[in-house]
Amino acid sequence: MSIMTQTVQLAFRIALVWAGGFVLAVAVRAILPDKIGFNLGSEGTLFLPYSRIGFWTCLLAALTVTAMVVVHSMLVDFGLR
Repeated sequence: MSIMTQTVQLAFRIALVWAGGFVLAVAVRAILPDKIGFNLGSEGTLFLPYSRIGFWTCLLAALTVTAMVVVHSMLVDFGLR
């Protein structure tokens, strides 16, 4: 398999992961209500709704998978398996 073919496959994999992450994040944000969550701080000054926590968790997962795919491809390019 040529380098160009591998690069295109890698780009499509990353695009699919990000698309899936965004779709999942938007679904989580739409399903969970904004009024349910928990307070941070002793006086409850910072309210974190579960919908936003789920949204950022999905995006962080997409970023993590992207980083893992890129690092793996770099290691393969350097000859490590």
